[in-house]
Amino acid sequence: MAAAQGRLSDGAGGMDEANGGNGGLGANGADRDGSRSLPLPFRAAVDALRAARLRPQIEIDPTPAPKKLAPFAYALEAAVVDGDQDLADGRLVLLHDPDGHDAWRGTFRLVTLVRAELEPEMAADPLLPEVCWSWLTGALQARGLTCGEPSGTVTRASSHYFGGLAERPAASQIEIRASWTPREGLGGVPDTGAHLASWCDLLAQVAGLPPAGPGDASVVTLPQRRGPQSR
Repeated sequence: MAAAQGRLSDGAGGMDEANGGNGGLGANGADRDGSRSLPLPFRAAVDALRAARLRPQIEIDPTPAPKKLAPFAYALEAAVVDGDQDLADGRLVLLHDPDGHDAWRGTFRLVTLVRAELEPEMAADPLLPEVCWSWLTGALQARGLTCGEPSGTVTRASSHYFGGLAERPAASQIEIRASWTPREGLGGVPDTGAHLASWCDLLAQVAGLPPAGPGDASVVTLPQRRGPQSR
């Protein structure tokens, strides 16, 4: 089991801003990890993420927290690993605005990107987007979590190669982008550790791993998944 780690930022932006953040907060006279300037609910939410214990096939690494969407952010990236091969990968960002956000209907927001390779036949299934979205909502419900204002997209992409690349087989990918507002508990702190565990359940499911335990017996693995990709 691996403990989650991540990176803090005093601003947060879109999931595609790969080079925001600096590994700590520098605003408001904070020390390197920003602990003196962080709101207490955000600090507690981040501590819960850092303390989460995950199934061993999932590797968590720090990633720069994107900027501009919220005053505070914490970012993680993960890969489902089998030996030296990646089965799926993703990114999870925790956003926090102490003043609240009208669109979120809360002070916290979780934003995610999950990707995996598929067989072209599976990618062509017209029900695939609905099924993938149900995996996300089902992963949250399986751990008794409630959330507000969920939104997202499920995208299928296919690549076909020609000319000098014609020998490469066609490749298909599923991509889930989503965000939701976690319910806040005592002290205005959401159960971010449980949300991270649910997100890892989704990541493992997209990768085609078997359920982690008896409580996950309802999880259906992805059929006809493309073979693992070399790291």
